[in-house]
Formats: sequence, structure tokens, C-alpha cells
Amino acid sequence: MAAESITQIERLLIVRLSAMGDVIHTLPAAQALREAFPNAMISWLIEERWAELLCAPGAARRGTRSAQRPLVDWVHTVNLQGWKKSLFTISTLQAIAKAWNDVRAGHYQVAIDLQGAIRSALLSRWSGARVVYGAAEPRESPATLWYTRRALTRGSHVIDQNLSVAKAVAHRTMRAPRVEFPHDIDAQQRMDRRLAEAGIGQFAILNPGAGWGAKRWPAERYGQLASALAEDGVQSILNCGPGEDDLARGAQAASEGAAYPIKCSITELIALTRRAKLFVGGDTGPLHLAAALEVPVVAIFGPTDPARNGPYGTQSIVLRNPESPTTHARRTAPDEGMLEISTDAVVNAARSLLADAAKEGLDG
Repeated sequence: MAAESITQIERLLIVRLSAMGDVIHTLPAAQALREAFPNAMISWLIEERWAELLCAPGAARRGTRSAQRPLVDWVHTVNLQGWKKSLFTISTLQAIAKAWNDVRAGHYQVAIDLQGAIRSALLSRWSGARVVYGAAEPRESPATLWYTRRALTRGSHVIDQNLSVAKAVAHRTMRAPRVEFPHDIDAQQRMDRRLAEAGIGQFAILNPGAGWGAKRWPAERYGQLASALAEDGVQSILNCGPGEDDLARGAQAASEGAAYPIKCSITELIALTRRAKLFVGGDTGPLHLAAALEVPVVAIFGPTDPARNGPYGTQSIVLRNPESPTTHARRTAPDEGMLEISTDAVVNAARSLLADAAKEGLDG
């Protein structure tokens, strides 16, 4: 089949199912495709739990774009994790059929798999799109069996690699544009009230959690960091995700009251992060959200490679011990190299970024 020109692509589907940080790393490529195809219907297939990164709760997931759904015209969702638990029940089969019909109703010409997994490649092909793009060397190599076009990826960072695939679709040079996240007025007002009730003014977000234990810097050190920042007049909010209550309690106890734990939805976290002066955390979704929102970031890395997964497009300081091995093995034990990163090193990095931000504010 001959390559379709830019003007011929009118209906395009992006497939990136999960997880939070990976979806955020895909957004620049999606934004670049939006700029390359301003009149196209661009849709996204995503796991339901991450849909708030594309569309505010309660907003229509299809139709004219708005501040609540600024990037894509149609958000398609699946619930693969939930479906696997009850695959052969009538309710699950009905949900699968509904999702399938929903995607096929888009009549997509082109699907782009930006996950590189077998399941995402299959869903891209099953969308009915005549052309399916993917990376020539995806994360799961059998995924290429379902691609009709393979793009050579360039760059060390995953954002640049995703842009390489988008470039192959658009046949034009691309740079990472600024990403648009949904704006939800209700969520912003809720977070404003919570901050006011807690008496919080200028604040940093500290994120002791991460996907697995080896990526976590000790929770009590986040508490010590909060105490140090309090001496500078900067309050600290502890972001607490699902299953991270113990981490938040440990950090709060070590802070001696200087850290305020908070649990919030993705939409509320977007609203909260927009107001933050600084973000400190490991390689995890909330850190990549802060970077995408151009909040200064202190990134504490262990086994994952910051050249591929580090903060992108914002002022940042990355702390990583050269003794840390590069691996994505989901070990629960703390990374020994990461444990060598001292509280003082993180405090100094945080103060440096806050000083730079204050200087920029004065200069501006």
C-alpha cells in the first residue's frame, strides 16, 4: 500500500494503554501529531484508570475539544486488568464488545502503537485501521507482527523515541511541544479549599512512592527534607497514591509536623501540581506530570536510567549513584546505590532550584 500523505490522514488512533508516566511520555508525540494534522480526528485508546490524563471527569469523551479535553477528539477506554479477573462472564464479554465496537466506529485510517507491547499492537490492528505504525524495535519484539509500518526510533529519552514514530507518520521534523492537560474548575476549587484549610501557601510536592521498592528513596528522608524546607518558608505536601499510606505516615512522622499528606485523584493532582513551586520524587508518574507542567524537579533515581526516563522539558536536578545498576526488574528491596544519596544532597538540590526560580521571578 502506498504511503498516505499528510492531507489524506483524517482519522487517526493513538494506542497507549498505561501507565501514568508512560502515558505522559506519549503526550508530546500526540501533541505534535495534533499540530501536524490540525483538522484530523485524533483519538486515543487508554486504560480507564488513566483516562483523566486526557479528559476531566464528567466531561464528554467525544466531540468538540475543550479545556476539559484539550488534545483528542475521542477517548476510547478499556479495562484489561479488570476483564482478566472475570474474562468469561457475560458482563465482561459485553464490556469488551462495547469497547471493540466503540473503537471500530471511529473508522480509523491510521493507528499508532506507542506502547510497543503485544496487547497494544493487537488492539491497534483490531481497530480496523488499514495502516498500523509502531517502533521497529518495540519493547516486546513480537509486536512488530501486527504493524504494517515500522519506524526507526532515535534519541535516548523515551519522549524523543515516541516523537520518532510520530515523525514517521507525519513525514516532518518534530520537536516536543508543550503538553496540554485537562483543566477542571471543580478540581481546582477543591484543591484551593484544602490548601486554604490547611494554611498552606508556597509548597513543594514530595512523592515517597514509586512503582516498586527499588525505585523508592527512604520515606523518612522525605520527612527530613520537609523539615529543612520548612526552615526556608516552603511547606511540603506528601503525595500519597493507592497503597502508599504507610510511606506517607513514615515521612510525616519524620518531618515532625512539617509535611502535610494528601490523597487525591489524577485530576486533583494535576490541579495541585500546577500550583507547586517544586517537586521531589523518584521515577514515577507524578514526577513526569510535574516535568510536563514545567514545575522544577529534583529527581532521585536508582535502577532506572534517567537518560531514558528522567525529567524532560523543565528545570531539574537528577541525583543518581553511579553504582546503581540499570534494570527494570521489579525488586522490592531498596536499591543500595539509591540509599547512598543523602538527605543533605537532596536538600541542597531543592534549595538550588527554588533559588533559581525565585531569581527568575525577580528578573521577570
